[in-house]
Amino acid sequence: METKNIWIDTDLSVGMKRHIREGYCDVDDGFALLQLFKADNIDIKGISAVFGNTQIDDAYRLCQKMSNEFAKKEIPVYRGAGSAINLQKVESNEAVEAMAAALKGNHLTIMAIGPATNVGILLLKYPELKKQIKEVVLVAGRRKPTDYFKIGNQGNHARDLNFDLDNIAFNLMFEAEVPVTLCPFEISSKVWINANDLKTLENGETGNQWLAEHSQPWLAQWVNQGADGFNPFDVLASHYIIAPEDIISEDLKAKLEIHPDDTIKDNDRNVFKNYLLCDKEGSYPVKYCFDVVNNYHEKLMNTLTKKKLTS
Repeated sequence: METKNIWIDTDLSVGMKRHIREGYCDVDDGFALLQLFKADNIDIKGISAVFGNTQIDDAYRLCQKMSNEFAKKEIPVYRGAGSAINLQKVESNEAVEAMAAALKGNHLTIMAIGPATNVGILLLKYPELKKQIKEVVLVAGRRKPTDYFKIGNQGNHARDLNFDLDNIAFNLMFEAEVPVTLCPFEISSKVWINANDLKTLENGETGNQWLAEHSQPWLAQWVNQGADGFNPFDVLASHYIIAPEDIISEDLKAKLEIHPDDTIKDNDRNVFKNYLLCDKEGSYPVKYCFDVVNNYHEKLMNTLTKKKLTS
């Protein structure tokens, strides 16, 4: 089995309360990291924190916690960007420098499951390293601006958060012609984690137990919106890296277009935003993941509950 060299860039927020509005933060980053920790064909060269679901200090602390407690301190962790790229003042950070050092010695697949800010800064500061990037796997995009990110049945739409928080980073990847794979809401909306799944995780290793416990408030928020479970967005990116044969994709082209902001109810063309759209007529080639194999849920739970092999 070929071992894949991976760099994880994440806005990890498991168990955190939102810092902008009421409620709890996403937990799916934690599922993605745990799945990669347990995979036999993955060699994680580093983890970098980025702002996004939560503030950078909390994301960094949680990355350290997961590495120290569930990966036996084997994976170094670095603090990355705390805000979106400012083209008037582009500053590097610890994470970007560590990623650059890793790329000088390895070809890497980068799983960027928060805003792609650290990757964008890397491409600005070290453009010569783009040839060392095998692929960047991201959670973002949609086919049409009317492909809403629906949460439950109460009429609420979620943001395409990773893209929305730093459009420039995506532009930089496209202009650098870095191979990009998108795992958008379209595919994650077909995968569900429910209360029974969390009970299964509770019976597993320490990392599974921690993740199950801190996923309960997140699940409750989704149930309150009329759903039976939650979509584990970021785990589609990690699963694609581990076993791409379980993920159905097609080659499309991406483009950025401005349309009314679909997350604002009764928006009478007053508020607009950029959209990352993928179809046959765009400008930038991407691999667009849109479905999973029939027995995917079983495969997913098996990857999450397996015991990590020890050397």
